[in-house]
Amino acid sequence: MMPRLCDLDPADRHRAVAERFAEHVAAVPDWDAATPVAGWCAWDVVDHLIGWSREFLRAGGVALPVDQPRRDDPGAAWGSHCVDVQALLEGPESAAQFTHPYAGTHQLAEAIDRFYTPDVFMHTWDLAMSTGRDPLLDPQFAATLVDGMSAMEDVLRSSGQYGPAVAVPADADPVTRMACFIGRDPQWRP
Repeated sequence: MMPRLCDLDPADRHRAVAERFAEHVAAVPDWDAATPVAGWCAWDVVDHLIGWSREFLRAGGVALPVDQPRRDDPGAAWGSHCVDVQALLEGPESAAQFTHPYAGTHQLAEAIDRFYTPDVFMHTWDLAMSTGRDPLLDPQFAATLVDGMSAMEDVLRSSGQYGPAVAVPADADPVTRMACFIGRDPQWRP
């Protein structure tokens, strides 16, 4: 059982979310398998999280060590990347000022916690669904994310990063509501 993510600090929250994602990475039998993200295969989910986060950090002046080829061994690439991000969160630079041209100025740990860790959490749903597995996501954290994203829905949708929301079933749990908010069909199956 995943710890209650809302109760953790940024370093522990990232560790827990990244480890859950790694469990799903380890279970992928076919990296070319479709995902709930239109046009993406399982490999694209891992590639996106590694590539996007490195670009995000670089734009704020933080360079991670050179990442290894992702397509050759997505699991090893994910593991290496997580070590790099975790080192930032646990190191002295975690409290350093981080200024991103679009996301503003935050402490580095706060920026990772606000922008990257939730992305890993949300894409865990995609990768799990791609392999027909239960994502086993923290419902309280999912609800917190939806509440926060709902407050700025127009900005998120206009960014091009989120598709149209999917109608939420009346009896939807928080994880399903999150998936619907980010444009995923909860009925999608591989």
